[in-house]
Amino acid sequence: MSDIPLEAAGKPDDVRRALALLNAAGARIGNSLDLETTARELLDVAVPQFCDVAAVDLYQDVFAGEEPRPVRPTSGPRPVIPGQPDPRTRGELPTRERPVGMVGGEMRRVAFASAVSDVGVHRADQGEPPAGGQAEVGSTHCYACHSPFATALRTARVQQVVHDRDGAPPAPFGARVQCTLAVPMVARGRVLGLVQFSRAKGSEPFGERDVALSAELAARAAVCVDNARLYRREHQRALILQQSLLPPGNPEAVGLDIACRYLPGNPATEVGGDWFDVIELPGHRTAIVVGDVMGRGLRAAVAMGELRTAVRTLALTDMEPAEVLGALDEVARGLGGSPRAQRGGGAHSDLSEIYLATCVYAVYDPVSRRCTFANAGHLPPVLLEPGEPALLLEVPKGVPLGVGGEPFEEIEVELPDGALLGLYTDGLVESRDTPVDEGLDALRGSLTDATEPLESAADRVLNTLNVHHGEDDIALLLARVRGLGPDRVAEWRLPAEARSVSRARDLAREQLATWGVADLGDTAELLVSELVTNALRHGEGAIQLRLLLDRTLVCEVWDTGMAQPRRRRARHTDEGGRGLQLVGLLSTAWGSRRTPGGKTVWFELAPRAAGSPEPDPTQALLDLF
Repeated sequence: MSDIPLEAAGKPDDVRRALALLNAAGARIGNSLDLETTARELLDVAVPQFCDVAAVDLYQDVFAGEEPRPVRPTSGPRPVIPGQPDPRTRGELPTRERPVGMVGGEMRRVAFASAVSDVGVHRADQGEPPAGGQAEVGSTHCYACHSPFATALRTARVQQVVHDRDGAPPAPFGARVQCTLAVPMVARGRVLGLVQFSRAKGSEPFGERDVALSAELAARAAVCVDNARLYRREHQRALILQQSLLPPGNPEAVGLDIACRYLPGNPATEVGGDWFDVIELPGHRTAIVVGDVMGRGLRAAVAMGELRTAVRTLALTDMEPAEVLGALDEVARGLGGSPRAQRGGGAHSDLSEIYLATCVYAVYDPVSRRCTFANAGHLPPVLLEPGEPALLLEVPKGVPLGVGGEPFEEIEVELPDGALLGLYTDGLVESRDTPVDEGLDALRGSLTDATEPLESAADRVLNTLNVHHGEDDIALLLARVRGLGPDRVAEWRLPAEARSVSRARDLAREQLATWGVADLGDTAELLVSELVTNALRHGEGAIQLRLLLDRTLVCEVWDTGMAQPRRRRARHTDEGGRGLQLVGLLSTAWGSRRTPGGKTVWFELAPRAAGSPEPDPTQALLDLF
């Protein structure tokens, strides 16, 4: 029911018109969770049924989903609306909100409506808006502190202005306007904005019942605007969460040009469980992964973030792809809760289903141009070689992560230069209207030219396939293969004898001079010497030295020993034990990994920027003692 006092309602016809207007407001306002749409719906109800011209202004904070900053209530007596009874003379307390909100903040005009043809609207490029806040939709402005519009915002009470009176502010919408109601939009104790209702000359002036009716209309719209604000805030938070869980932009990798796309299944939330990642590994190798957590919404996005973090952690241990998926399967089962909780059927016993996920994980070596794939229930990658039709790689399917009980297999594929590799989630090729077989055929048909720019190829795929079904998220990763050329790879085999240390230094110095990065020579020589010496003392068999140059210089020393080097802190009295400390001090990064025939110890050096000093190996040695 309406809050309009019966004594303010007037004649029965006026009461019926007021109730009809309020019924229309209840039916038409708030049908969407969009701020601008809600404001227009309010004006569609008010113009011309209630007034001739109207506008809605909202605080800028509202558009960011934030609450307007509160200020202390104004002191002194509350202003009395002309024609409205003073509550103090009636011996009762006011029922409307106490003075809340803020004044002086920037406001944006979100809606304007007029039933008068010659009413002017101030354009933003015409300078400051006049005192009444006359501005075009989308523009921003502030109200003068002592204007009735600012008073309405400050006190959260309706202010009525008759513009023909002496001392009254100019009419906000032109000379034809005779009176205006400045009505604050108040919801949950916060002033969100202001509605201006104006009547032109020749129309009936606003009366007491109109003041009460305007407040009721604004209050109903304010609740809907606040709901839209809260929805926008949650939407933005969900979007920030999703963006933080995915790699920013198109990741870079040695030997691969990469283009990525992510489309949410539900545009309202823009979050889901699909993800992709590109992880740099030692030796200029790259791990690429695409996965899909079963489920939708924030819970799926959180599960995706946990699995993506686990994938990155496992990848950096340099395990084989099948081993990575095996360990990730254990992680996924752990995310679903303890077995006891699942058997107990408690409130969270269904979480294990959310953490079921499919995933394809691949490691690409740009030197050999070979890519090793492991699959956990995911759709197969697509490969387009120059001059050939696109095909689906026959990768062992495996079981989804979180199921457990089955080992994962891997397969190695040699990729030619210029080939296009595509990894994707099932939302790209499957929907209610598109069986997965038809979607896979359409995907292969959309990839026809291996030389097409990657960004254009990614757009072509999305434009060709049905990606607007809104049933599932879509992740797409396209990678073009460009192997590391033989002129960027140097490799030698050295016998397991002491003179191999000096031989390794000479080879490294000569090769760096050939590549034109002699500025790295002193540091690289010292570190190569340390790794070869370490292999002689603690490794087994012949030694293999390899240098790789791309964005950074990578040095790898291979031997057949299985024992991994361990960095320890040498005491001042120790004669040795500082080799790996020196490697860690002078290199950009270093580490070791197991190989089928032993181990590899590596370090990485970044070329010096112009003007930057070269590291001093002598000083580094002194710092260790």
